[in-house]
Amino acid sequence: MTRPSMLALAVSASILLSIAARACPALIEGVPADRLKALSRGVNADGWITDPRSAPPRGLLLELRKAGMTHIRLPVPADFVMPRFAAKAEIDSRLRTVDAALKTLLGFGYAVSIDLHSGERFNALHKDDPTSAMTELRRAWTELATVMQRYPSDRVFAELLNEPDVEAAQWQGEVRELAGFIRGLLPQTTLVTGPVNWQRADSLPGFTPLDDPNVVYAIHFYDPMVFTHQAHWDPNEPLHDVTGLPFPVRADDPGVQQLREQLTALDKRKALAMVDRAIPDRGIDKWLEPATAWQRQYSRPIIINEFGVLKAGAPRDSRLRWLAGVTAYARQQCWGWTHWELSQGFGLADPVTGKADRDALRALRRHPLTHLVNRFLHNARLDRRCWCGTPTRPVTLGQSLCEQR
Repeated sequence: MTRPSMLALAVSASILLSIAARACPALIEGVPADRLKALSRGVNADGWITDPRSAPPRGLLLELRKAGMTHIRLPVPADFVMPRFAAKAEIDSRLRTVDAALKTLLGFGYAVSIDLHSGERFNALHKDDPTSAMTELRRAWTELATVMQRYPSDRVFAELLNEPDVEAAQWQGEVRELAGFIRGLLPQTTLVTGPVNWQRADSLPGFTPLDDPNVVYAIHFYDPMVFTHQAHWDPNEPLHDVTGLPFPVRADDPGVQQLREQLTALDKRKALAMVDRAIPDRGIDKWLEPATAWQRQYSRPIIINEFGVLKAGAPRDSRLRWLAGVTAYARQQCWGWTHWELSQGFGLADPVTGKADRDALRALRRHPLTHLVNRFLHNARLDRRCWCGTPTRPVTLGQSLCEQR
């Protein structure tokens, strides 16, 4: 192929990428840009504070850091750090585990979100006695702040409460009070919070942002649930009966048709109804659009700090396709993302080998048009190393693609 033709193909590829790369939405001044960058790509390290023996292997943390992960969300079970539910000795032990985790993660160059993760006992109290629940939230954050104050405020962030399980009006008032209290303890720390109803994207439009500008707003994404939670761990849950459901969910897909036949034959009516409600699939962009509209209205930063697919029943190629679709949408909106989770049922790591799933990592970091660029380069017989790593590269976007591989 002639040099002009090769150049034309390269320019065409750069145009495709430019179309895909939308300008980031304008945000109010508040959260420093370096902190938003630190929150851009991450994973949840669930279970670490519950049982320090389940801490991620150092080799895995290093592997993920080298693969481009910048952020670890560290769930701290609320029931373990609240005086109403835990003795002082237990609270002190949990705080030492948090401290050790922060030392490890900051040593690898991660930013860390301390996520106060609500549990059954706190959730019951929150509904039945909101005043006492707020007291426990203040006590928990007073304890956590004593640890966080030892570390740089631009690397350790405070997530007020995971998935508040109360009515929206109650939480709207409480979150303002709680954020003000934590701001008094941690004056420079970026706060993270979100709406009720599992922090769904379609719950965000009913949530008014705080006056405090140094806040990132978190949503969680698991739609369609019948796909992401198929082969559910609870045998009494209808989703337990769903397995092998592909994504996207289409009525003409042979896999969908076969599953429907199986569920019909087994008289699994609830599971069948859940599958049918997911047809036709709305598409990831439609599920997340309410959060995009909210951001246009309020100009606040957003992170999807939980999303994932149970590995037990989902077809592997469909799981990878879904993960790639979520992070592609997040990148288009300039949102951060944090995968749920690291080493358990949704995990990025193989529980046997302890190593990261390379295909899943590639899916998470894949640019939506990478495959088109690679096809251009292959057809032109261009060495991708020249595209990405020498002064001859036609666009800087090529470098960002190489970094994502």
